[in-house]
Amino acid sequence: MKAFRARRGVAVAELDQDERAVVARIVADVGLLLGGEVFGMETTPRVAETPRDLLEHLTSFEAHLAEPDDPAILRLLPNAAPTDREVADEFRRYTEPDLRALKVARLRRLWSQLSEDGPRWEVAEDQAMETAAALTDVRLVLASRLGLETDADVERLHADVGTAPHAGADGLAADRERMWLGMLYEALTWLQDSLVAFVMGEEGDDE
Repeated sequence: MKAFRARRGVAVAELDQDERAVVARIVADVGLLLGGEVFGMETTPRVAETPRDLLEHLTSFEAHLAEPDDPAILRLLPNAAPTDREVADEFRRYTEPDLRALKVARLRRLWSQLSEDGPRWEVAEDQAMETAAALTDVRLVLASRLGLETDADVERLHADVGTAPHAGADGLAADRERMWLGMLYEALTWLQDSLVAFVMGEEGDDE
C-alpha cells in the first residue's frame, strides 16, 4: 500500500488486489449499515486472510428515524440536541434521510473507485474532500467497534498494532479481530491524512 501522492493534479494511491478488496468490503458494509442497498458485493473478491464473518454484525442494520441504538450509527448521525430527546428526534426526522443518502452516495463512489482494475486508486481534485469524508465515516464505524473514545485509546491501539507482528501466533490469536480492525483503522487514517495533504497542497506534484 502506498499513500496518496499528487500526480499531474490527481491524487494517486496504490493498493494491491487484496488491499482493495478489504477496503471495498468495509466501505460497502458501512453503506449497508446506513441503510443503503448492497454495493454489488457479489462481484467483490473475498480475501483469504479476512477472518470469517468478521464484519457480519455491520450488515444487520435496519434504517429508522428514531435515535439509533447502534453506537456506530450515533457517531455517523449524532444527536443535534443530546440533552433534549424531543428536539433531537424532531431534528433527526427532518434531516436524517438526506444525510444518510449523502453519506451512502459518497461511500458508493468510494467503493466504485476501489472496484476498478489495477493497483492505482485515483481521486480527482474536485472529489478529494468527499472521498476524505467517506473515509471519515468508515473510520468512525471502526473506532466505535474498537471502543476508541479518547486520544489515549487511539495511542493504546497504535502501540498494540505495532507489537502485533512480534507477539507470535498465540498472542495475535488472542484478539485477532481487534488487531485486524486496528490495522485497518490505522491504514485508513494514514491514507486519509495523505489525501488531505494533497488537498492542502502539502504534497509536491510527481511527474
